[in-house]
Amino acid sequence: MLDSREAPDGTSVRRRRECKACGRRFTTFEQIEQMELFVVKRSGRREPFDRVKVLKGMRIACAGRPVSSEQLESTVADIERMLLNRLEREVASAVIGDMVMERLRVIDQVAYVRFASVYRQFEDATQFRELVKNLRKR
Repeated sequence: MLDSREAPDGTSVRRRRECKACGRRFTTFEQIEQMELFVVKRSGRREPFDRVKVLKGMRIACAGRPVSSEQLESTVADIERMLLNRLEREVASAVIGDMVMERLRVIDQVAYVRFASVYRQFEDATQFRELVKNLRKR
């Protein structure tokens, strides 16, 4: 191998090589193959993972709260990275919801309660009370 360089965007590697038999030079490009991740919904339906949907849900929960867009973007990127690092092609929507809830609990407790009320489909005030009680214990 004569030369190896990473592309400016970091998504590929350019390698300059020479054939030992004939002496000819050639270039190869290596790209990272992204694994497609599917979400298994409660109904059993599968759909491709969509980071925009996760971000939208977090933005709705954080509406009017002192949480920056950069903080939410970074959190979604971290969740996506963790899911891809699991090396599983499918993930239950509940796993993603739990990951979002755990991060919102740290970022903003009001956003956490908002997200949890929708995600866990609260039906009455006692469920809110229980959630807040558990939040105070931590």
